[in-house]
Amino acid sequence: MDLREIEIFLTLTEELHFGRTAERLHLSVARVSQAIKKQERAVGAALFERTSRSVRLTPVGEQLRDDLAPHYRGLEEAMNRAVLAARAKTELLRVGMIGGGNARDLKPLLEAFADRNPGTELQIRSLTFGDPFGPLRNGDVDVAVLWLPVKEPDLTVGPMVFTEPIVLMASSDHPFADRAQVSYEDLAGQVVVDPPKPKYWGETLIPARTPGGRPIRRGPKAGEILEVIAAVASGQMVTPVHAQTARYFARPDIVYIPIEDAPPARWALIWRNDAEAEAVRALARVIAEHGPLEL
Repeated sequence: MDLREIEIFLTLTEELHFGRTAERLHLSVARVSQAIKKQERAVGAALFERTSRSVRLTPVGEQLRDDLAPHYRGLEEAMNRAVLAARAKTELLRVGMIGGGNARDLKPLLEAFADRNPGTELQIRSLTFGDPFGPLRNGDVDVAVLWLPVKEPDLTVGPMVFTEPIVLMASSDHPFADRAQVSYEDLAGQVVVDPPKPKYWGETLIPARTPGGRPIRRGPKAGEILEVIAAVASGQMVTPVHAQTARYFARPDIVYIPIEDAPPARWALIWRNDAEAEAVRALARVIAEHGPLEL
């Protein structure tokens, strides 16, 4: 088992979802599945129980995770220290962003941080909608850029990083496709994605009722953006999304329509209450001075 296969295995033990694991590691679902099957053949036993609805660790899988995790973390930290030394850096700051993030949009802030903190290496890590806070809590990232509100007692909400509009994602042959804009009232009678967790995120992005009081019907759950896109493109549903989605996930079978009465989404810097390192404070100071950006 090489290091990449260990990474795939450990990531799947956290996500318990092949699609989210593939998105987080920038791999295909088939590649993740092949790696796990190879590991199971080598071990001689199943590491995961798979059904159409869930993925769970077997007792053998749990033992392998517990044995491998500390050694892999140690190797990862050793490599990070070597990389920093080779680049004449003294500190690493890992910044989590949903789906790999929109670092290009945030270039002015990131460059300002790099100019002011030349000894700190800043790395962007991918987060998923299925577990947006987990990597912060388990120490995989030091800080994250997440949309507000964040109501987690163990997490600190720092300065606002950027704001952006909310748009409606629909298939290119949907009746709304040719409209210049829509409203939340138009969602009555439409099927929308079952919002992501935490619940208060879903309520902020996709209200349960229109402004006129009509219910907005919930459809399939989706743990990551590629699942949402597939469901929308097939015509199963429409769904409100952040405007950055239109820039980073443009497709000929998908359209993005402004929602005229949607308030702007607000994204902020988030970190653990007990992990406020100097590099985190330095990034927060830069963002407070230069932000928030309007995207």
